Amino acid sequence: MWPAMAAMAWCALAHAGNPPTPVTDPKQALDRIERLRTTDHPRFAQMLAEFHREVPRLSASEQWHLRYLDAWEASYEGYAASAESQLREVIGRSGDAALSTKASALLLSNLGFSRRYEEAYRLANQLTAALPAVKDPQARFILLENLSQMLNYAGQTDLAVNYARMMESVVPPDGSLCRPRYLQVAALYNGKRLTTASAELQQAIDTCTAAGEPIITHALELALDSLYLDQEQPGKALALLDRIAPAIEASRYYLHMLSAQAKRAMAYAKLGRDAEARTAALAAVAMGHPGDINEWLKDAYEVLYQVEKKQGHAAAALDYHEHYAAQDKGYLNDVGARTLAYRTVQQQVLTRQMEAEELGRQNAVLRMHQALAGKTVETGRLYIALLLMALASIALWLFRLKRSQLRFKRLSHYDGLTGIYNHQHFIGEAERTLRLSEKHARHACLASIDLDHFKQVNDTHGHVMGDTVLKHAVGICQQHLRPADLFGRLGGEEFGILLRECSRDQGLEIADRIRVAIETAPIEKDGRDIWISASVGLAFTDTCGYGLQRLCKEADAALYRAKRTGRNRVIADAGNGSLAEA
Repeated sequence: MWPAMAAMAWCALAHAGNPPTPVTDPKQALDRIERLRTTDHPRFAQMLAEFHREVPRLSASEQWHLRYLDAWEASYEGYAASAESQLREVIGRSGDAALSTKASALLLSNLGFSRRYEEAYRLANQLTAALPAVKDPQARFILLENLSQMLNYAGQTDLAVNYARMMESVVPPDGSLCRPRYLQVAALYNGKRLTTASAELQQAIDTCTAAGEPIITHALELALDSLYLDQEQPGKALALLDRIAPAIEASRYYLHMLSAQAKRAMAYAKLGRDAEARTAALAAVAMGHPGDINEWLKDAYEVLYQVEKKQGHAAAALDYHEHYAAQDKGYLNDVGARTLAYRTVQQQVLTRQMEAEELGRQNAVLRMHQALAGKTVETGRLYIALLLMALASIALWLFRLKRSQLRFKRLSHYDGLTGIYNHQHFIGEAERTLRLSEKHARHACLASIDLDHFKQVNDTHGHVMGDTVLKHAVGICQQHLRPADLFGRLGGEEFGILLRECSRDQGLEIADRIRVAIETAPIEKDGRDIWISASVGLAFTDTCGYGLQRLCKEADAALYRAKRTGRNRVIADAGNGSLAEA
Protein backbone atom coordinates (compact mmCIF):
# COMPACT_ATOMS: atom_id res chain seq x y z
CA MET A 1 0.00 0.00 0.00
CA TRP A 2 2.82 2.47 0.86
CA PRO A 3 4.08 2.97 -2.76
CA ALA A 4 0.57 4.07 -3.76
CA MET A 5 0.41 6.47 -0.80
CA ALA A 6 3.84 7.84 -1.70
CA ALA A 7 2.74 8.35 -5.32
CA MET A 8 -0.31 10.33 -4.15
CA ALA A 9 1.95 12.45 -1.95
CA TRP A 10 4.29 13.17 -4.88
CA CYS A 11 1.32 14.18 -7.06
CA ALA A 12 0.07 16.50 -4.35
CA LEU A 13 3.50 18.12 -4.03
CA ALA A 14 3.83 18.41 -7.79
CA HIS A 15 0.51 20.27 -8.15
CA ALA A 16 0.68 22.37 -4.96
CA GLY A 17 1.42 26.09 -5.24
CA ASN A 18 2.91 27.62 -8.38
CA PRO A 19 3.89 25.47 -11.39
CA PRO A 20 7.54 24.33 -11.29
CA THR A 21 10.11 26.54 -12.99
CA PRO A 22 11.14 25.18 -16.42
CA VAL A 23 14.48 23.34 -16.41
CA THR A 24 17.25 25.33 -18.10
CA ASP A 25 19.97 22.63 -18.09
CA PRO A 26 18.34 19.14 -18.25
CA LYS A 27 21.65 17.26 -17.94
CA GLN A 28 22.64 18.99 -14.71
CA ALA A 29 19.08 18.58 -13.41
CA LEU A 30 19.14 14.82 -14.06
CA ASP A 31 22.50 14.48 -12.29
CA ARG A 32 21.12 16.45 -9.34
CA ILE A 33 18.01 14.23 -9.18
CA GLU A 34 20.12 11.05 -9.32
CA ARG A 35 22.22 12.17 -6.33
CA LEU A 36 19.03 12.32 -4.19
CA ARG A 37 18.06 8.65 -4.67
CA THR A 38 18.98 7.44 -1.18
CA THR A 39 19.84 10.64 0.66
CA ASP A 40 16.35 12.16 0.22
CA HIS A 41 14.16 9.63 -1.56
CA PRO A 42 10.80 11.51 -1.22
CA ARG A 43 12.40 14.57 -2.83
CA PHE A 44 13.96 12.37 -5.53
CA ALA A 45 10.54 10.89 -6.37
CA GLN A 46 8.88 14.31 -6.45
CA MET A 47 11.52 15.84 -8.73
CA LEU A 48 11.47 12.77 -11.01
CA ALA A 49 7.69 13.09 -11.42
CA GLU A 50 8.00 16.82 -12.17
CA PHE A 51 10.85 16.29 -14.64
CA HIS A 52 8.66 14.13 -16.91
CA ARG A 53 7.05 17.37 -18.13
CA GLU A 54 10.41 18.19 -19.76
CA VAL A 55 10.53 15.03 -21.91
CA PRO A 56 9.62 16.78 -25.21
CA ARG A 57 12.61 19.11 -24.77
CA LEU A 58 15.17 16.44 -23.87
CA SER A 59 17.93 15.13 -26.10
CA ALA A 60 18.15 11.39 -26.81
CA SER A 61 20.91 10.84 -24.22
CA GLU A 62 18.91 12.76 -21.60
CA GLN A 63 15.80 10.69 -22.30
CA TRP A 64 17.81 7.48 -21.75
CA HIS A 65 19.13 8.90 -18.48
CA LEU A 66 15.55 9.60 -17.42
CA ARG A 67 14.55 6.05 -18.42
CA TYR A 68 17.34 4.69 -16.17
CA LEU A 69 16.10 6.75 -13.20
CA ASP A 70 12.53 5.51 -13.81
CA ALA A 71 13.86 1.92 -13.73
CA TRP A 72 15.71 2.63 -10.47
CA GLU A 73 12.51 3.93 -8.87
CA ALA A 74 10.49 0.94 -10.12
CA SER A 75 13.08 -1.41 -8.62
CA TYR A 76 13.05 0.52 -5.32
CA GLU A 77 9.25 0.16 -5.12
CA GLY A 78 9.48 -3.59 -5.79
CA TYR A 79 8.21 -3.63 -9.40
CA ALA A 80 10.97 -5.94 -10.65
CA ALA A 81 9.42 -6.85 -14.03
CA SER A 82 8.85 -3.23 -15.05
CA ALA A 83 12.35 -2.26 -13.92
CA GLU A 84 13.96 -5.13 -15.85
CA SER A 85 12.21 -4.19 -19.11
CA GLN A 86 13.40 -0.58 -18.89
CA LEU A 87 16.95 -1.55 -17.87
CA ARG A 88 17.37 -3.94 -20.81
CA GLU A 89 16.29 -1.16 -23.18
CA VAL A 90 18.87 1.21 -21.67
CA ILE A 91 21.60 -1.45 -21.92
CA GLY A 92 20.79 -2.41 -25.50
CA ARG A 93 19.81 0.90 -27.09
CA SER A 94 21.19 3.92 -25.21
CA GLY A 95 24.67 3.82 -26.77
CA ASP A 96 26.08 5.34 -23.57
CA ALA A 97 28.78 3.04 -22.09
CA ALA A 98 28.65 4.53 -18.58
CA LEU A 99 24.85 4.51 -18.45
CA SER A 100 24.74 0.94 -19.80
CA THR A 101 27.17 -0.16 -17.06
CA LYS A 102 25.01 1.42 -14.35
CA ALA A 103 21.90 -0.19 -15.84
CA SER A 104 23.66 -3.59 -15.99
CA ALA A 105 24.67 -3.27 -12.34
CA LEU A 106 21.09 -2.43 -11.34
CA LEU A 107 19.80 -5.34 -13.47
CA LEU A 108 22.18 -7.64 -11.58
CA SER A 109 20.63 -6.55 -8.29
CA ASN A 110 17.13 -6.87 -9.75
CA LEU A 111 17.75 -10.48 -10.88
CA GLY A 112 18.99 -11.37 -7.40
CA PHE A 113 15.92 -9.78 -5.79
CA SER A 114 13.73 -11.84 -8.15
CA ARG A 115 15.58 -15.05 -7.09
CA ARG A 116 16.84 -15.69 -10.64
CA TYR A 117 20.20 -16.60 -9.20
CA GLU A 118 21.84 -18.53 -12.05
CA GLU A 119 21.03 -15.73 -14.50
CA ALA A 120 22.32 -13.18 -11.98
CA TYR A 121 25.66 -14.94 -11.46
CA ARG A 122 26.15 -15.41 -15.20
CA LEU A 123 25.68 -11.65 -15.60
CA ALA A 124 28.04 -11.07 -12.65
CA ASN A 125 30.76 -13.06 -14.43
CA GLN A 126 30.28 -10.98 -17.60
CA LEU A 127 30.43 -7.73 -15.65
CA THR A 128 33.54 -8.87 -13.74
CA ALA A 129 35.29 -9.56 -17.05
CA ALA A 130 34.26 -6.10 -18.32
CA LEU A 131 35.29 -4.29 -15.11
CA PRO A 132 38.83 -3.25 -16.27
CA ALA A 133 37.31 -1.40 -19.26
CA VAL A 134 34.91 0.68 -17.11
CA LYS A 135 36.56 4.09 -16.73
CA ASP A 136 33.65 6.30 -15.59
CA PRO A 137 34.09 6.65 -11.76
CA GLN A 138 30.39 6.63 -10.93
CA ALA A 139 29.64 3.65 -13.20
CA ARG A 140 32.61 1.71 -11.81
CA PHE A 141 31.54 2.56 -8.25
CA ILE A 142 27.97 1.29 -8.85
CA LEU A 143 29.21 -1.86 -10.62
CA LEU A 144 31.58 -2.75 -7.76
CA GLU A 145 28.73 -2.11 -5.31
CA ASN A 146 26.38 -4.60 -6.98
CA LEU A 147 29.11 -7.22 -7.51
CA SER A 148 29.94 -7.07 -3.79
CA GLN A 149 26.28 -7.46 -2.92
CA MET A 150 25.74 -10.50 -5.20
CA LEU A 151 28.87 -12.28 -3.93
CA ASN A 152 27.66 -11.64 -0.40
CA TYR A 153 24.37 -13.37 -1.32
CA ALA A 154 26.41 -16.38 -2.50
CA GLY A 155 28.26 -16.60 0.82
CA GLN A 156 31.58 -15.47 -0.70
CA THR A 157 32.53 -13.19 2.20
CA ASP A 158 36.15 -12.46 1.28
CA LEU A 159 35.33 -11.62 -2.35
CA ALA A 160 32.44 -9.40 -1.28
CA VAL A 161 34.71 -7.51 1.16
CA ASN A 162 37.41 -7.10 -1.51
CA TYR A 163 34.99 -5.56 -4.02
CA ALA A 164 33.65 -3.23 -1.33
CA ARG A 165 37.19 -2.09 -0.51
CA MET A 166 37.88 -1.49 -4.22
CA MET A 167 34.94 0.97 -4.17
CA GLU A 168 36.84 3.22 -1.75
CA SER A 169 39.36 4.14 -4.47
CA VAL A 170 36.68 5.26 -6.97
CA VAL A 171 34.24 7.21 -4.78
CA PRO A 172 32.63 9.87 -7.05
CA PRO A 173 33.45 13.54 -6.21
CA ASP A 174 29.97 14.06 -4.72
CA GLY A 175 29.96 10.67 -2.97
CA SER A 176 31.14 9.30 0.39
CA LEU A 177 32.60 6.15 1.97
CA CYS A 178 29.15 5.18 3.28
CA ARG A 179 28.31 2.49 0.74
CA PRO A 180 31.75 0.76 0.68
CA ARG A 181 31.79 0.55 4.46
CA TYR A 182 28.19 -0.63 4.61
CA LEU A 183 28.89 -3.44 2.12
CA GLN A 184 31.96 -4.55 4.10
CA VAL A 185 29.83 -4.73 7.26
CA ALA A 186 27.07 -6.60 5.39
CA ALA A 187 29.53 -9.24 4.16
CA LEU A 188 31.14 -9.63 7.60
CA TYR A 189 27.69 -9.91 9.20
CA ASN A 190 26.54 -12.66 6.84
CA GLY A 191 29.89 -14.40 7.32
CA LYS A 192 29.35 -14.45 11.14
CA ARG A 193 32.47 -12.30 11.63
CA LEU A 194 30.80 -9.33 13.34
CA THR A 195 29.97 -8.49 16.98
CA THR A 196 28.45 -5.46 18.69
CA ALA A 197 31.99 -4.35 19.55
CA SER A 198 33.30 -4.54 15.97
CA ALA A 199 34.95 -1.26 14.98
CA GLU A 200 33.83 -1.66 11.35
CA LEU A 201 30.15 -1.52 12.35
CA GLN A 202 30.27 1.71 14.37
CA GLN A 203 32.57 3.32 11.80
CA ALA A 204 30.06 2.51 9.03
CA ILE A 205 27.12 3.88 11.08
CA ASP A 206 29.00 7.14 11.79
CA THR A 207 30.07 7.49 8.13
CA CYS A 208 26.55 6.93 6.70
CA THR A 209 24.94 9.22 9.29
CA ALA A 210 27.37 12.01 8.40
CA ALA A 211 26.80 11.39 4.67
CA GLY A 212 23.01 11.79 5.03
CA GLU A 213 22.21 8.23 3.87
CA PRO A 214 19.23 7.32 6.10
CA ILE A 215 18.25 4.07 4.38
CA ILE A 216 21.76 2.60 4.58
CA THR A 217 22.13 3.88 8.16
CA HIS A 218 18.92 2.09 9.10
CA ALA A 219 20.21 -1.15 7.58
CA LEU A 220 23.38 -0.90 9.67
CA GLU A 221 21.44 -0.08 12.84
CA LEU A 222 19.14 -3.06 12.26
CA ALA A 223 22.22 -5.28 11.88
CA LEU A 224 23.48 -3.97 15.24
CA ASP A 225 20.05 -4.71 16.71
CA SER A 226 20.28 -8.32 15.46
CA LEU A 227 23.68 -8.66 17.11
CA TYR A 228 22.23 -7.40 20.41
CA LEU A 229 19.54 -10.10 20.17
CA ASP A 230 22.10 -12.78 19.26
CA GLN A 231 24.17 -11.81 22.32
CA GLU A 232 21.11 -11.93 24.63
CA GLN A 233 20.89 -8.17 25.17
CA PRO A 234 17.17 -7.60 24.42
CA GLY A 235 17.03 -4.39 26.49
CA LYS A 236 19.64 -2.71 24.30
CA ALA A 237 17.93 -4.07 21.17
CA LEU A 238 14.58 -2.60 22.22
CA ALA A 239 16.10 0.76 23.15
CA LEU A 240 17.78 0.99 19.73
CA LEU A 241 14.51 0.12 17.95
CA ASP A 242 12.63 2.79 19.91
CA ARG A 243 15.25 5.36 18.90
CA ILE A 244 15.26 4.62 15.16
CA ALA A 245 11.56 3.71 14.74
CA PRO A 246 10.38 7.23 13.70
CA ALA A 247 13.09 7.51 11.03
CA ILE A 248 12.34 4.04 9.62
CA GLU A 249 8.63 4.84 9.52
CA ALA A 250 9.37 8.10 7.70
CA SER A 251 11.49 6.31 5.07
CA ARG A 252 8.60 3.88 4.33
CA TYR A 253 11.11 1.26 3.15
CA TYR A 254 9.16 -2.00 3.39
CA LEU A 255 11.98 -4.41 4.28
CA HIS A 256 13.26 -2.16 7.07
CA MET A 257 9.77 -1.74 8.54
CA LEU A 258 9.21 -5.52 8.47
CA SER A 259 12.65 -6.24 9.95
CA ALA A 260 12.20 -3.71 12.76
CA GLN A 261 8.79 -5.11 13.68
CA ALA A 262 10.08 -8.71 13.80
CA LYS A 263 13.09 -7.71 15.92
CA ARG A 264 10.80 -5.81 18.30
CA ALA A 265 8.75 -8.98 18.77
CA MET A 266 11.91 -11.00 19.49
CA ALA A 267 13.16 -8.43 22.01
CA TYR A 268 9.83 -8.40 23.87
CA ALA A 269 9.81 -12.21 23.92
CA LYS A 270 13.33 -12.38 25.38
CA LEU A 271 12.27 -9.88 28.06
CA GLY A 272 9.24 -12.03 28.96
CA ARG A 273 6.74 -9.39 27.79
CA ASP A 274 4.60 -11.94 25.98
CA ALA A 275 1.56 -9.76 25.20
CA GLU A 276 3.69 -7.07 23.55
CA ALA A 277 5.73 -9.72 21.76
CA ARG A 278 2.55 -11.27 20.33
CA THR A 279 1.25 -7.85 19.17
CA ALA A 280 4.52 -6.96 17.46
CA ALA A 281 4.81 -10.40 15.82
CA LEU A 282 1.24 -10.22 14.48
CA ALA A 283 1.99 -6.76 13.07
CA ALA A 284 5.05 -8.16 11.27
CA VAL A 285 3.01 -11.07 9.83
CA ALA A 286 0.33 -8.63 8.65
CA MET A 287 2.98 -6.66 6.74
CA GLY A 288 4.04 -9.74 4.75
CA HIS A 289 2.94 -10.27 1.14
CA PRO A 290 1.40 -13.57 -0.06
CA GLY A 291 4.14 -16.05 -0.86
CA ASP A 292 6.87 -14.09 0.97
CA ILE A 293 9.71 -16.22 2.39
CA ASN A 294 12.26 -14.37 4.53
CA GLU A 295 14.04 -14.49 7.87
CA TRP A 296 11.90 -11.75 9.44
CA LEU A 297 8.59 -13.57 8.90
CA LYS A 298 10.32 -16.74 10.18
CA ASP A 299 11.31 -14.89 13.38
CA ALA A 300 7.80 -13.45 13.80
CA TYR A 301 6.12 -16.87 13.48
CA GLU A 302 8.64 -18.37 15.90
CA VAL A 303 7.74 -15.72 18.51
CA LEU A 304 4.02 -16.42 18.02
CA TYR A 305 4.65 -20.17 18.39
CA GLN A 306 6.67 -19.72 21.60
CA VAL A 307 4.10 -17.33 23.14
CA GLU A 308 1.10 -19.56 22.34
CA LYS A 309 2.97 -22.64 23.55
CA LYS A 310 3.92 -20.89 26.79
CA GLN A 311 0.28 -19.96 27.37
CA GLY A 312 -0.89 -23.52 26.72
CA HIS A 313 -2.78 -22.78 23.48
CA ALA A 314 -1.85 -26.02 21.72
CA ALA A 315 -3.89 -25.58 18.52
CA ALA A 316 -2.65 -22.02 17.89
CA ALA A 317 0.92 -23.02 18.76
CA LEU A 318 0.82 -25.90 16.28
CA ASP A 319 -0.56 -23.63 13.54
CA TYR A 320 2.16 -21.02 14.10
CA HIS A 321 4.81 -23.75 14.28
CA GLU A 322 3.76 -24.97 10.83
CA HIS A 323 4.11 -21.42 9.45
CA TYR A 324 7.47 -21.05 11.20
CA ALA A 325 8.71 -24.39 9.82
CA ALA A 326 7.61 -23.42 6.29
CA GLN A 327 9.40 -20.06 6.54
CA ASP A 328 12.51 -21.67 8.05
CA LYS A 329 12.74 -24.34 5.36
CA GLY A 330 11.94 -21.85 2.61
CA TYR A 331 14.59 -19.42 3.85
CA LEU A 332 17.22 -22.17 4.13
CA ASN A 333 16.26 -23.44 0.66
CA ASP A 334 16.67 -19.90 -0.74
CA VAL A 335 20.12 -19.55 0.84
CA GLY A 336 21.02 -22.96 -0.57
CA ALA A 337 19.67 -21.97 -3.99
CA ARG A 338 21.96 -18.90 -4.06
CA THR A 339 25.02 -20.98 -3.16
CA LEU A 340 24.07 -23.73 -5.61
CA ALA A 341 23.50 -21.22 -8.43
CA TYR A 342 26.89 -19.62 -7.77
CA ARG A 343 28.64 -23.01 -7.80
CA THR A 344 26.77 -24.06 -10.93
CA VAL A 345 27.84 -20.94 -12.83
CA GLN A 346 31.43 -21.27 -11.58
CA GLN A 347 31.42 -24.93 -12.71
CA GLN A 348 30.19 -23.87 -16.16
CA VAL A 349 32.94 -21.26 -16.38
CA LEU A 350 35.54 -23.83 -15.31
CA THR A 351 34.27 -26.29 -17.93
CA ARG A 352 34.48 -23.66 -20.70
CA GLN A 353 37.99 -22.72 -19.62
CA MET A 354 39.09 -26.35 -19.68
CA GLU A 355 37.50 -26.86 -23.09
CA ALA A 356 39.30 -23.77 -24.41
CA GLU A 357 42.60 -24.98 -22.97
CA GLU A 358 42.09 -28.39 -24.54
CA LEU A 359 41.23 -26.84 -27.91
CA GLY A 360 44.40 -24.79 -27.68
CA ARG A 361 46.44 -27.89 -26.96
CA GLN A 362 44.86 -29.72 -29.91
CA ASN A 363 45.61 -26.76 -32.21
CA ALA A 364 49.22 -26.74 -31.01
CA VAL A 365 49.53 -30.45 -31.78
CA LEU A 366 48.05 -29.89 -35.26
CA ARG A 367 50.47 -27.06 -36.07
CA MET A 368 53.36 -29.16 -34.88
CA HIS A 369 52.18 -32.07 -37.03
CA GLN A 370 52.07 -29.85 -40.11
CA ALA A 371 55.58 -28.54 -39.43
CA LEU A 372 56.98 -32.05 -39.02
CA ALA A 373 55.11 -33.67 -41.96
CA GLY A 374 58.15 -33.95 -44.24
CA LYS A 375 60.69 -35.14 -41.69
CA THR A 376 62.19 -38.57 -41.01
CA VAL A 377 60.90 -41.58 -39.07
CA GLU A 378 62.54 -40.21 -35.94
CA THR A 379 60.48 -37.07 -36.30
CA GLY A 380 57.39 -39.24 -36.82
CA ARG A 381 58.08 -41.03 -33.56
CA LEU A 382 58.33 -37.71 -31.77
CA TYR A 383 54.93 -36.74 -33.24
CA ILE A 384 53.39 -39.98 -31.99
CA ALA A 385 54.80 -39.33 -28.53
CA LEU A 386 53.32 -35.84 -28.55
CA LEU A 387 49.97 -37.20 -29.72
CA LEU A 388 49.98 -39.75 -26.89
CA MET A 389 50.70 -36.92 -24.46
CA ALA A 390 47.74 -35.00 -25.85
CA LEU A 391 45.51 -38.08 -25.48
CA ALA A 392 46.72 -38.53 -21.92
CA SER A 393 45.97 -34.86 -21.26
CA ILE A 394 42.44 -35.28 -22.64
CA ALA A 395 41.94 -38.38 -20.51
CA LEU A 396 43.16 -36.51 -17.44
CA TRP A 397 40.88 -33.59 -18.23
CA LEU A 398 37.89 -35.91 -18.66
CA PHE A 399 38.75 -37.63 -15.38
CA ARG A 400 38.98 -34.32 -13.53
CA LEU A 401 35.74 -33.09 -15.08
CA LYS A 402 33.89 -36.30 -14.15
CA ARG A 403 35.26 -36.21 -10.62
CA SER A 404 34.19 -32.57 -10.29
CA GLN A 405 30.69 -33.39 -11.57
CA LEU A 406 30.36 -36.32 -9.12
CA ARG A 407 31.49 -34.14 -6.24
CA PHE A 408 29.07 -31.41 -7.26
CA LYS A 409 26.24 -33.96 -7.49
CA ARG A 410 27.06 -35.23 -3.99
CA LEU A 411 27.04 -31.68 -2.60
CA SER A 412 23.55 -31.17 -4.05
CA HIS A 413 22.22 -34.43 -2.47
CA TYR A 414 23.87 -34.62 0.94
CA ASP A 415 23.95 -32.42 4.02
CA GLY A 416 27.40 -30.85 4.33
CA LEU A 417 27.64 -31.28 8.12
CA THR A 418 26.26 -34.76 8.79
CA GLY A 419 26.77 -36.51 5.44
CA ILE A 420 23.17 -37.79 5.27
CA TYR A 421 20.51 -36.78 2.71
CA ASN A 422 19.61 -33.09 2.69
CA HIS A 423 15.98 -32.03 2.95
CA GLN A 424 15.25 -31.80 -0.79
CA HIS A 425 16.88 -35.12 -1.71
CA PHE A 426 15.28 -36.94 1.23
CA ILE A 427 11.80 -35.77 0.18
CA GLY A 428 12.39 -36.89 -3.42
CA GLU A 429 13.69 -40.33 -2.42
CA ALA A 430 10.89 -40.78 0.12
CA GLU A 431 8.20 -40.05 -2.47
CA ARG A 432 9.78 -42.55 -4.89
CA THR A 433 10.05 -45.23 -2.17
CA LEU A 434 6.46 -44.74 -1.03
CA ARG A 435 5.18 -45.16 -4.60
CA LEU A 436 7.04 -48.47 -4.87
CA SER A 437 5.75 -49.60 -1.47
CA GLU A 438 2.19 -48.81 -2.47
CA LYS A 439 2.60 -50.66 -5.77
CA HIS A 440 3.82 -53.80 -3.98
CA ALA A 441 1.46 -53.43 -0.98
CA ARG A 442 4.27 -53.13 1.56
CA HIS A 443 4.00 -51.08 4.71
CA ALA A 444 6.35 -48.29 5.68
CA CYS A 445 6.90 -45.98 8.65
CA LEU A 446 7.93 -42.28 8.69
CA ALA A 447 9.76 -41.01 11.78
CA SER A 448 10.37 -37.35 12.66
CA ILE A 449 13.20 -36.96 15.20
CA ASP A 450 14.02 -33.73 17.02
CA LEU A 451 16.85 -33.27 19.55
CA ASP A 452 15.49 -31.89 22.82
CA HIS A 453 16.73 -28.50 24.10
CA PHE A 454 19.30 -28.29 21.29
CA LYS A 455 19.36 -24.49 21.46
CA GLN A 456 20.65 -24.75 25.03
CA VAL A 457 23.59 -26.82 23.79
CA ASN A 458 24.50 -24.08 21.29
CA ASP A 459 23.99 -21.30 23.84
CA THR A 460 25.94 -23.09 26.61
CA HIS A 461 28.73 -24.86 24.74
CA GLY A 462 28.91 -23.02 21.41
CA HIS A 463 28.00 -23.88 17.83
CA VAL A 464 31.05 -26.10 17.34
CA MET A 465 29.79 -28.41 20.09
CA GLY A 466 26.30 -28.13 18.58
CA ASP A 467 27.67 -29.47 15.30
CA THR A 468 29.42 -32.29 17.19
CA VAL A 469 26.13 -33.20 18.91
CA LEU A 470 24.32 -33.35 15.56
CA LYS A 471 26.96 -35.67 14.04
CA HIS A 472 26.97 -37.78 17.22
CA ALA A 473 23.17 -38.21 17.05
CA VAL A 474 23.33 -39.09 13.33
CA GLY A 475 25.98 -41.73 13.99
CA ILE A 476 23.78 -43.33 16.68
CA CYS A 477 20.75 -43.40 14.38
CA GLN A 478 22.73 -45.00 11.56
CA GLN A 479 23.78 -47.86 13.86
CA HIS A 480 20.12 -48.85 14.28
CA LEU A 481 18.96 -48.43 10.65
CA ARG A 482 18.87 -50.99 7.88
CA PRO A 483 20.61 -50.46 4.53
CA ALA A 484 17.27 -49.92 2.76
CA ASP A 485 16.03 -47.23 5.16
CA LEU A 486 16.18 -43.54 4.16
CA PHE A 487 17.74 -40.99 6.54
CA GLY A 488 17.85 -37.22 6.01
CA ARG A 489 18.28 -33.90 7.78
CA LEU A 490 15.11 -31.80 7.46
CA GLY A 491 16.58 -28.64 8.96
CA GLY A 492 18.37 -27.54 12.15
CA GLU A 493 18.18 -30.36 14.70
CA GLU A 494 15.25 -32.15 13.00
CA PHE A 495 15.74 -35.43 11.08
CA GLY A 496 13.51 -37.73 9.06
CA ILE A 497 13.68 -41.52 8.67
CA LEU A 498 11.62 -43.63 6.27
CA LEU A 499 11.60 -47.29 7.37
CA ARG A 500 10.82 -49.58 4.42
CA GLU A 501 8.80 -52.81 4.77
CA CYS A 502 8.16 -51.96 8.40
CA SER A 503 5.20 -52.98 10.54
CA ARG A 504 3.85 -50.85 13.37
CA ASP A 505 5.59 -52.93 16.05
CA GLN A 506 8.90 -52.87 14.20
CA GLY A 507 8.71 -49.10 13.73
CA LEU A 508 7.99 -48.52 17.43
CA GLU A 509 10.83 -50.84 18.43
CA ILE A 510 13.41 -49.21 16.13
CA ALA A 511 12.36 -45.67 17.14
CA ASP A 512 12.58 -46.51 20.84
CA ARG A 513 16.00 -48.17 20.39
CA ILE A 514 17.25 -44.97 18.76
CA ARG A 515 15.76 -42.81 21.52
CA VAL A 516 17.34 -44.93 24.28
CA ALA A 517 20.70 -45.05 22.48
CA ILE A 518 20.80 -41.24 22.19
CA GLU A 519 19.74 -40.78 25.80
CA THR A 520 22.38 -43.19 27.15
CA ALA A 521 25.35 -42.05 25.04
CA PRO A 522 26.71 -38.74 26.38
CA ILE A 523 29.38 -36.63 24.70
CA GLU A 524 32.48 -35.78 26.71
CA LYS A 525 33.76 -32.20 26.77
CA ASP A 526 36.59 -31.00 29.04
CA GLY A 527 36.16 -33.99 31.33
CA ARG A 528 32.38 -33.49 31.65
CA ASP A 529 29.57 -35.40 30.01
CA ILE A 530 26.95 -33.62 27.91
CA TRP A 531 23.67 -35.55 27.91
CA ILE A 532 21.11 -35.18 25.19
CA SER A 533 17.76 -36.74 24.42
CA ALA A 534 15.41 -36.91 21.45
CA SER A 535 11.67 -36.85 20.82
CA VAL A 536 10.24 -39.03 18.04
CA GLY A 537 6.95 -38.85 16.14
CA LEU A 538 5.83 -41.80 14.00
CA ALA A 539 3.29 -42.17 11.19
CA PHE A 540 2.43 -45.47 9.43
CA THR A 541 1.12 -46.17 5.95
CA ASP A 542 -1.44 -48.64 7.29
CA THR A 543 -3.30 -45.74 9.00
CA CYS A 544 -2.22 -42.67 7.01
CA GLY A 545 -1.85 -44.05 3.48
CA TYR A 546 1.13 -43.64 1.17
CA GLY A 547 0.96 -39.89 0.57
CA LEU A 548 4.16 -38.26 1.86
CA GLN A 549 2.45 -34.98 2.73
CA ARG A 550 -0.08 -36.78 4.99
CA LEU A 551 2.65 -38.91 6.60
CA CYS A 552 4.76 -35.82 7.30
CA LYS A 553 1.81 -34.01 8.83
CA GLU A 554 0.92 -36.93 11.10
CA ALA A 555 4.54 -37.56 12.09
CA ASP A 556 5.02 -33.85 12.90
CA ALA A 557 1.83 -33.85 14.95
CA ALA A 558 3.07 -36.90 16.88
CA LEU A 559 6.45 -35.22 17.38
CA TYR A 560 4.78 -32.09 18.69
CA ARG A 561 2.79 -34.26 21.11
CA ALA A 562 6.00 -35.90 22.31
CA LYS A 563 7.55 -32.47 22.88
CA ARG A 564 4.49 -31.13 24.66
CA THR A 565 4.10 -34.13 26.97
CA GLY A 566 7.63 -34.03 28.36
CA ARG A 567 10.12 -34.84 25.53
CA ASN A 568 12.44 -37.87 25.38
CA ARG A 569 9.66 -40.18 24.21
CA VAL A 570 8.18 -41.85 21.13
CA ILE A 571 4.62 -41.00 20.06
CA ALA A 572 2.92 -42.76 17.17
CA ASP A 573 -0.30 -42.09 15.28
CA ALA A 574 -2.97 -44.55 16.37
CA GLY A 575 -5.22 -44.23 13.31
CA ASN A 576 -8.41 -42.15 12.95
CA GLY A 577 -6.38 -38.99 13.61
CA SER A 578 -5.45 -39.90 17.24
CA LEU A 579 -2.02 -40.44 18.80
CA ALA A 580 -0.54 -43.20 20.93
CA GLU A 581 2.54 -43.20 23.13
CA ALA A 582 5.11 -45.95 22.75
